[in-house]
Amino acid sequence: MKKHIMNYETLLKVTKALSMSKDPKEIIRISVESVTKTLDVKGCALYLVNADSNELELASSYGLSDAYLFKGPVSASQSVAKSLTEGPVAIYDVQDDPRVQYADEAQKEGIVSILSVPIYVRGTVVGAMRVYTADHWEFTLDDVNFVQALAEIAGIVIDLTRMIEGQNAYIDILESLKESREM
Repeated sequence: MKKHIMNYETLLKVTKALSMSKDPKEIIRISVESVTKTLDVKGCALYLVNADSNELELASSYGLSDAYLFKGPVSASQSVAKSLTEGPVAIYDVQDDPRVQYADEAQKEGIVSILSVPIYVRGTVVGAMRVYTADHWEFTLDDVNFVQALAEIAGIVIDLTRMIEGQNAYIDILESLKESREM
């Protein structure tokens, strides 16, 4: 019962940040930090898919070293790829699973298990939220649902950010057109 209360408190914290913050990066940072602390795991990272390179690019992380985070390009088609096409994937032992692209680096980092859940924006997968543990972890349905809920919140933030950036770019174009006509 206590674990459920902690999950609800974390969801409340993140949704409150969503309603009060003007900085989407801060909300995503709070999300990955909250997952790490609430589940009491090694770390959490949020990656976005770069459609041009088919790589996962780091958007935010908590609890992981720079050496691990910047170990090399993370391929969307090689690194726990099924989490981007079929939904959440739990890996019990990174050393014994071919879906892990950088197993040696994970071992050096002290990572034993990984949970990867997709991040959706308007029905399209745009990234993944990954949870890393220092011990073998049998992720429960509650764990998966909790992380997926925070990934969905991150998807909303990403979508809003993209819409605001697009709107601001459109406003800039209109203003420059207006200025060029006034000259």
